[in-house]
Amino acid sequence: MKEILSGNEAIARGAFEAGCLVACAYPGTPSTEILENTIRYKEINSSWAPNEKVALEVAIGASFGGGRALCTMKHVGVNVAADPLFTLAYTGVRGGLVLVVADDPEMHSSQNEQDSRNYARFAKVPMLEPSDSQECKEFTRLAFELSEQYDMPVMLRSCTRISHGKSIVDLGERVTGLPLPKLEKNPAKLVMLPGNARVRHPLVEASLQKLSADASSMVINRSELRDSSIGIITSGVCYQYVREVMPNASTLKLGMVNPLPYELIREFASQVDKLYIVEELDPFIEQQVRAMGINAIGKELISLCGELTPGRLRSAFGLPQPEAAPAEKLPGRPPNMCPGCPHRGVFFALNQLKAYVTGDIGCYTLGFMPPLSAMDTCVCMGASIGMATGVTKVVSAEEKKKVVAVIGDSTFLHTGINGLMDMVYNNSPATVVILDNSITAMTGRQDNPASGFTLMDDPANAINIPLLCKSLGVKNIRIVNPLDLEETRRVLAEEMERPETSVIITNKPCVLIKRDDVFQKGPVYAVDSEKCTGCRACLKIGCPAIEWRPAGDGSKKGKAYIDPLLCTGCDVCRQLCKFDAIGSR
Repeated sequence: MKEILSGNEAIARGAFEAGCLVACAYPGTPSTEILENTIRYKEINSSWAPNEKVALEVAIGASFGGGRALCTMKHVGVNVAADPLFTLAYTGVRGGLVLVVADDPEMHSSQNEQDSRNYARFAKVPMLEPSDSQECKEFTRLAFELSEQYDMPVMLRSCTRISHGKSIVDLGERVTGLPLPKLEKNPAKLVMLPGNARVRHPLVEASLQKLSADASSMVINRSELRDSSIGIITSGVCYQYVREVMPNASTLKLGMVNPLPYELIREFASQVDKLYIVEELDPFIEQQVRAMGINAIGKELISLCGELTPGRLRSAFGLPQPEAAPAEKLPGRPPNMCPGCPHRGVFFALNQLKAYVTGDIGCYTLGFMPPLSAMDTCVCMGASIGMATGVTKVVSAEEKKKVVAVIGDSTFLHTGINGLMDMVYNNSPATVVILDNSITAMTGRQDNPASGFTLMDDPANAINIPLLCKSLGVKNIRIVNPLDLEETRRVLAEEMERPETSVIITNKPCVLIKRDDVFQKGPVYAVDSEKCTGCRACLKIGCPAIEWRPAGDGSKKGKAYIDPLLCTGCDVCRQLCKFDAIGSR
């Protein structure tokens, strides 16, 4: 049976066919859809975790219990999960454990371009890299087998193009006959005290050496000899670009990028006149090949930055570009919050109050964009609160009042709680705004521990964020309706004046939330052209539902117009109009 699957769908299918029992993740583009597809297979217990560290720890526990386990995350999530990952390499596994990491070259939805292959080498764990959806499925199955065979966790590296691209996949059956999970005590292997770790480390190194030797004969690493004047070592999606752009070149396709199959690389290099290495981001393969004493050309031609494409590869090798029809020039479309987004009013008020806003990762990061222009920092998940604390430690008493940390509900539960704990503990006089929209919105509206539902859509305990903040010692907690501009501005101004930690929590859900009983759409608004003076005040909130329609006489005059198909009835624009020109239709 064949299906057209995305790479993420194929990884989920591969986990099912491999007999995986547990899958856990924190959503993050481009990896999110893997767990959203494992729920199709009831044999897999799938769940969202509060963050990537917890997700990996859940998978480790399932593996130690004897079951096969899958953990998925985007590349920056590995930073969060690195602590258990590095020690897991020493303990090894019982049931196979596969960690899928999806990199994001070109930063389509990420704050950096880190290359996760470095993590595999640093953590001393194997890494496989598929080049299409069929390989995503097959490599996932193989990763579980290798994990158990070599007693190691195995990383599977995808990227945006592989995760979201689709191709034909041959489906297989779920494996049978795997050992039933059961508790088995083995503290010498699984308790990483220094004495035990000293014994385990040499075993890890020996396993990697054996795996490198064995990899030279694995079918996932293959030499394809064609024109011997040019040889290219490549992997993953880059292999597809090489085959498209240089179909006659000899290629060494690496399905395993850590450890490298050194014997196979030496053999391939000896069979070609000139050796190139084509890889995105870091010179990961190139540096190791050069360290082997083999002369190879790589980053002299291909940039360290950005995503490789067939066009960029042609340019690197000085090949002509195919003729293309002239592209129609489209207007710019900068990212923007949705019409009716409950975050918009908060950032409008913060801009008016001239706050110094330490931001975080989520839809609300778009508060940086004009015309709201109300975010001054953004580094990583959960960092806003700690950064606000740090800023207040160095600025003047008057400037301390301007410091506001902004964080979403899911991000607060991800890694923001410890930051707030530290803020209260050290009596930092900053204001924290928790934008509670009842969902993990930016990655596709996934549930979280405060939403009241699990990944499987089962009812769950919903974390009470105000009570959680109170338990951390926050004395000043305010709950506001972010769609009420006057209230939002007033509460922000009052709390920013406090000489101690205060928390403001907004209480309106995402307009795209999956449950109809949570979000109630308001009346659709319209502009009375007779009353509209063209003052443009309504444009200051940057709502996509509001258009500016020129007068048509060549002058700068015009009127505002509200698209009835986009308007959600949030009422924010009406509050801005001083001429009563906006009302319900």
